[in-house]
Amino acid sequence: MAKKKDLAYLKKRLAKITYYITEAFAVSRSGQAVDAYLKGRSISEEMRARVDYCCKLDQPFSLTDKAVAVGDFKRGKSFVYYADTRRVIRHFPKEVRFEYIFGDVTYVPETPSFVKSRPVSDDNANAVLLKLDAYRHFQFYQDPYQFKDKKPQAIWRGMVYQPHRRAFVDLFYNSTLADVGHNDATLAHEPSYKGFMSIQQQFAYRYILSVEGKDVATNLKWAMASNSLVMMRKPRYETWFLEGRLEPGKHYVLLKDDYSDLEEQIAYYNEHPGEAQAIIANAHQYVAQFLDAEQEQTVALLVAQKYFDLQKSAN
Repeated sequence: MAKKKDLAYLKKRLAKITYYITEAFAVSRSGQAVDAYLKGRSISEEMRARVDYCCKLDQPFSLTDKAVAVGDFKRGKSFVYYADTRRVIRHFPKEVRFEYIFGDVTYVPETPSFVKSRPVSDDNANAVLLKLDAYRHFQFYQDPYQFKDKKPQAIWRGMVYQPHRRAFVDLFYNSTLADVGHNDATLAHEPSYKGFMSIQQQFAYRYILSVEGKDVATNLKWAMASNSLVMMRKPRYETWFLEGRLEPGKHYVLLKDDYSDLEEQIAYYNEHPGEAQAIIANAHQYVAQFLDAEQEQTVALLVAQKYFDLQKSAN
């Protein structure tokens, strides 16, 4: 088990290092002016809807002393967040200013700011979503199994730093319908410790459980792209993946807040595989909008452009 984990971790680290070496070279240069980049590009109604969802601002606003000019934006502790932000803002004039909060943001900033995550709310306009920490959150993998050929069980592995995750694992670690366990080696003495399981191994299960951590559930993107059915509570936080736009019963199976209906839902979809596969097909369609790199960059630039235009009009 340890060797498999070490090998998977090493491959992941090497891929990430390679990605960000390439990224560092790309973002070190000035980008094509945003108007020139966008000129002639086809922008669909759905793309514009994404822009307006990520940036809900509709009134001019002022910034605080924390704002930084594009030309003065420097790498801080996190190269990951810096590179992903720089990939977008380098297309704008050096003098325009912006505010940002990096990391797992679980609140709405007082001033409009670029963030990776925010609460799902009707009052979260000051949290402007960009595709940050993208390498971690937007990796998709080939699922070699068809739904009908998978184990008729649910799967979940993860850490249990948060009380709600701990409660979830304690409730289902010995379930016969769900292979649930944590992989925190410091707690290996616990019966709920089941160790590492790769994404490829998880594909062998019909149902993938998505459980939020500090903010969003990292596995939700690749799980919805798989041939397994995602089961989860209603999302409390959202990122560039627009988790707040996901519809229960259409894109995923909604579970009760305390997960008490999990085994009931597993049994139901084992008896109704056609309904499960219809939801999986809808999930694939939803994921497809994030797979076109050029479209992703276009939407990101439009989000930033909207932010900068409103900020400039306030001065």
